[in-house]
Amino acid sequence: MSPIPVAETIASLMPRARQELAELVAFRSVADFSQFPRSESEAAANWVADALRAEGFQDVALLDTPDGTQSVYGYLPGPQGAPTVLLYAHYDVQPPLDDAAWISPAFELTERDGRWYGRGAADCKGGFIMHLLALRALKADGGVPVGVKVIVEGSEEQGTGGLQQYAEAHPELLAADTIVIGDAGNFRLGLPTVTATLRGMTLVKVKIDTLAGNLHSGMFGGVAPDALAALIRLLDSLRAADGSTTVDGLASDAVWEGLQYPEADFRADAKVLDGVGLIGEGTIADRLWARPAVTVLGIDCPSVSGATPSVHASAGALISLRVPPGVDTTEAIKLLQAHLVAHTPWQARLELEVVGQGQPFQADTSSPAYASMAAAMEVAYPGEEMQVSGMGGSIPLCNTLTSLYPDAEMLLIGLSEPEAQIHAVNESVSPQELERLAVAEALFLVNYARSKRA
Repeated sequence: MSPIPVAETIASLMPRARQELAELVAFRSVADFSQFPRSESEAAANWVADALRAEGFQDVALLDTPDGTQSVYGYLPGPQGAPTVLLYAHYDVQPPLDDAAWISPAFELTERDGRWYGRGAADCKGGFIMHLLALRALKADGGVPVGVKVIVEGSEEQGTGGLQQYAEAHPELLAADTIVIGDAGNFRLGLPTVTATLRGMTLVKVKIDTLAGNLHSGMFGGVAPDALAALIRLLDSLRAADGSTTVDGLASDAVWEGLQYPEADFRADAKVLDGVGLIGEGTIADRLWARPAVTVLGIDCPSVSGATPSVHASAGALISLRVPPGVDTTEAIKLLQAHLVAHTPWQARLELEVVGQGQPFQADTSSPAYASMAAAMEVAYPGEEMQVSGMGGSIPLCNTLTSLYPDAEMLLIGLSEPEAQIHAVNESVSPQELERLAVAEALFLVNYARSKRA
């Protein structure tokens, strides 16, 4: 099987891919049903299921997972004796945040300056389209040389663990020789990259109560304990003066060995304002891929507009803690909770609730699958060698799959390069990146099948 017909076939399929991605992006499939209708996620799941059936997948099913969402599964048999590859993506997306800040509507795929804009275009509806492109190219050029399982998750962005729990209860369902997670991204646009490490994460809700009800700040301020002030002081305890994460007992001095992230590139990618300093110490790669990071995701308190002169009785926050490989998330949660209890000021009442968690992940980069992917990426990206990087984000499913299938090889690729601005407004995908990664995935499947026959 020659790489040239595969590349030509995928190039010819790109107009169809754009139309399909537009249809998929149009579903407002945010798996927070207090914000968006459940029907939007269900419609997206059905679209994915129909697409798999159209490609000849068997046993296509909408899996009702314990968190109340649906994941989509399908199986495409391969030649007798061929290995099985599991391809992963997710159809749920982050909320659009500020609709007014989107240059074009968040749920309307729009082409601009050579990129396709829309929520989920890169993370991770585009990942599912990438899988479809690779499989279609192979079918057009003699057939898919491996057995393929596809699983498309419905609640990855929420971190509620529905698919992990379902997989643990049905361990035979996703068993495979190799797993390709299509939810990562190239380190830089046009630089083929496989992600080898992921930070684990936890989400913790914090609530502080100090009074039976709000009080007049003139009559009681200065003596009555202000819950909002207590919360601010508590949250500030989670960072050192330089911005480094400081959870009592949690190490934050690990060093990243390997691909480095130049500070100028990071500042540009993160769109840091001129003159504003970065936080933490160590290299950028150390801070992003090898050390813990705490982020305050939201605060429950009155907005400035409409605020009254009051001492507040209650205040709350949602905290994210990312932890690097080598740190057990369960232990990190215990340390975080103990820290919050110890640093709550004025004997204020504190309530803590863990609402999401996932373990960090580290892949075996010496596996045969990595060699197959490296060779494929070298063809798909002429003149470039495959890079191996870390990623600061979390994909809790990776650890579940590693635990269930310890002999399976796992690779993380995807469309979320820095210019994609995933989770932010004006998320986009590069169609050239989609095309090249689809070529790489198709050639990987060919290379991997050959390696297993050798």
